Amino acid sequence: MRKYNVAVVGATGAVGEELFHVMEELQFPVGNLIPLASARSAGQEITFNGKNYKVLELTEDVFEKNDVEIAFFSAGGNISAHFAKFAAEAGAVVIDNTSHFRMEPDVPLVVPECNPDAISLWKERGIIANPNCSTIQMVQVLKPLDDVFEINRVDVSTYQAVSGAGKAGMEELVEQMKDFFAFKLDESPSKVFQHKIALNVIPHIDVFMENDYTKEEMKMVNETQKILGKPLEVSATCVRVPVLRSHSEAITIHFANDVNVQRAIQVLKEAKNVVVQDEPENNIYPMPLMASDTDLTYVGRIRRDINRSNVLHLWCVADQLRVGAATNAIRIAQRWIEMEG
Repeated sequence: MRKYNVAVVGATGAVGEELFHVMEELQFPVGNLIPLASARSAGQEITFNGKNYKVLELTEDVFEKNDVEIAFFSAGGNISAHFAKFAAEAGAVVIDNTSHFRMEPDVPLVVPECNPDAISLWKERGIIANPNCSTIQMVQVLKPLDDVFEINRVDVSTYQAVSGAGKAGMEELVEQMKDFFAFKLDESPSKVFQHKIALNVIPHIDVFMENDYTKEEMKMVNETQKILGKPLEVSATCVRVPVLRSHSEAITIHFANDVNVQRAIQVLKEAKNVVVQDEPENNIYPMPLMASDTDLTYVGRIRRDINRSNVLHLWCVADQLRVGAATNAIRIAQRWIEMEG
């Protein structure tokens, strides 16, 4: 099997570290690995497949110098905005995990289980965008149901783990919980989140927009429409909860016609990378603890609305560092190799 020179921008961050784990587990065909980060992190070492690699400083010419063929970007929108074009101009396919390129019409926004054919549009800019973490797990559930029953509206409330804010978010929750048990939570600083996250729930992720939705909520609206390729009505409320890892979502789906619950369950059981856990009589349903560190999207509490026969409610959980970021990026790269490699 041919191997590829792979760069990871943001190699020392939470998603960067997860990319290395997923590539190892999936035996991604890496020839030379080029970990990249800011000058501050350059010189650190990462271990991949039992070998140590020195982190290089991200520069405009580092992609050409190292003959990079696949470049994963996970270092923030401003970094992608500046450096992605240099990777693409050097001949690499850029798989960008930030929000910067997602809604640009000439950049494909891809979840391989939903719209793999969109990958073929990558040559326009040399860039493929990885959707928002909360969007990815939701569309993995929506797409198979839409194919069979035709969805016309979705309402979703998210319960998003602190790891969605990176290492710093996880550390802030841990430190605040330590302070709580030391009886000094009131003195514990809140630097990452708008309020204390320990023992709290914050209905605010990213900045508020003019329409009073947050940017995170509008990502779910706009990205879902682009991925599914239809002007679907979507409304979202995104909430940060004191969970370390894995996002949960309560999703209400309105269909064009009446929906058969058992048929819907069967459709989800047959969906790729989706696992149905739906035995409420045995207390079996998806939860963050069971979803963490896996590459699957779990769905349960599947039930028809008590008032409307065309409305379905369900509960969806996935590890947003993997399914919602690293794993989806690797799956995009795997499909790109199948198509273009």
